[in-house]
Amino acid sequence: MPELPQDAGGESPSATRGWARFTESPFLPAAVLVLILTAAAALFAGSYTYSMADPTPRSIPTALVGSPEQPDGRRFLVGMEKALNTAVKIRPYDTVAEARTAVEEQRVFAILDLRKGDRGVVLDLSSASGASVAEVLAEAAPAVSRQTGVAVTVRDFNPLQEGDPRGLALFYISLAAVIIGFVGAIQLSVHARALTPIERIACTALYALLGGLAIAATVDWLLGALDLPFVESWLILALTMFTSGMVFTMFNTLVGRWAMLPTWGLMVLLGNPSSGGAVSWPLLPSPLGLIGRWLPPGASVNAQHTAVYFAGHQHAFPFLVLTGWAVVSCGVFWTWRHRHPGGRETRPDGGADAAGAA
Repeated sequence: MPELPQDAGGESPSATRGWARFTESPFLPAAVLVLILTAAAALFAGSYTYSMADPTPRSIPTALVGSPEQPDGRRFLVGMEKALNTAVKIRPYDTVAEARTAVEEQRVFAILDLRKGDRGVVLDLSSASGASVAEVLAEAAPAVSRQTGVAVTVRDFNPLQEGDPRGLALFYISLAAVIIGFVGAIQLSVHARALTPIERIACTALYALLGGLAIAATVDWLLGALDLPFVESWLILALTMFTSGMVFTMFNTLVGRWAMLPTWGLMVLLGNPSSGGAVSWPLLPSPLGLIGRWLPPGASVNAQHTAVYFAGHQHAFPFLVLTGWAVVSCGVFWTWRHRHPGGRETRPDGGADAAGAA
């Protein structure tokens, strides 16, 4: 039989034509998506399991009132570190009032009062500072007391609100703001493609304001799960939604139709597990505990948590993080707006042509 002609690379023309047809068909992006979604499923489950399934203390900042040389106190501290398999980072304070101020400013998670001398120690917990940390300490203290013979009194002087006994409501509302924020931007890119850059930013800000209001009103007024400082919580949620939406818009400008990949990776796979909302930062794997503060989900949880439980001690840092991401995202989008797949061009007669770069 005569041999089929081959191209210079040794492939038959029919194989080359078949591959060309495949690359031009909708099956190529579909195949790529199948592989991406498979990997995303594994990464999604893995990132949340790695961060949250078995929270382990790494280092717990604790206020110390009284002499660290007090025998019972030293024995109890050594026992706690052994039981937790972690360092209890002691920060000395002269009075309980000073130590409680440190808790309010979120520099420490608990107070160890050694002033009772040989009569034992007092461990004051702050569930509002981190429910998971308080739970770990509350479980370990009685066992250490029995092992060391040191009497311990455990108290929770700053509990969570009744409607949020596990301290997860703030994580959930921040998660809602993050996800709806970039999903809204996706929908604008699909169903309002002809928006100009300034119109796109304005619409993102509008649904962020209304969405933040809806979330706050639902959990506070409708469900009564949280007693929010309403205006502050609303604006934090709105800023979170706007930032999340503009992050997607930035990636949509840079990488086009694949923008969901970096957005999902940054905001969901990395940002939410490291936010400190479901598991407090001292219990997260060390890299996540550090990274989380610099990402929008972590900044949102941080700002919301302080607003609800530590009024009067709000920090600028989480707002700077959210604002920084929003400004950078808007700046990138505006600078390379001609690359964004949406927009419209204005005709000389004053009309508008749909599609095309703005």
